[in-house]
Amino acid sequence: MAKVMIHATVSLDGFMADSEGGSDWMSGFPVAAEDRDLVAGVMAEVGAVVGGANQAQTIEDDEMPYGGTLGVPVFLMTHRPHEPIEKDGVTYAFVVDDIEEAVGAAKRAAGGKSVSLLGGSIARQCLTRGLVDEIQLHVVPILLGEGISLFAGLGRRVDVERVETVGFAGEAHLRYRVRS
Repeated sequence: MAKVMIHATVSLDGFMADSEGGSDWMSGFPVAAEDRDLVAGVMAEVGAVVGGANQAQTIEDDEMPYGGTLGVPVFLMTHRPHEPIEKDGVTYAFVVDDIEEAVGAAKRAAGGKSVSLLGGSIARQCLTRGLVDEIQLHVVPILLGEGISLFAGLGRRVDVERVETVGFAGEAHLRYRVRS
């Protein structure tokens, strides 16, 4: 069955976005071929994505998971029903208020590959329900000082086991298995 992973780029102080939700700060750091290869390997593992729908429930170029490059089914959490959207060969299905159903549907759609969880709220909901198998973080060398935290508000302890830690140019790549 598909592995469920939190896959995110974060600042050294744990933020996944700046205070306005922006991520422009993630680029401009030295990158080695090994960094690109590692990230490409993780992305090749992904067979489906679960994320949060924006307020307008539209799929815009700058809001598509992984920039729309993966070509895998995407399941977006929402509070109101919405018909699926097809864009560039990708189906964006909307799941109303049931994160466990969204993860289950993504696992079925992943075809044995991994399910990537995107966004702090989605990650925290899945961690509290015991749905996460791994956490993969790409830590860039910047302290934002404030922003949107990936794990703030989790509200419980989650034990993890380090699987891999590597660093090449500017990033550190951390991979942890969530312990049951």
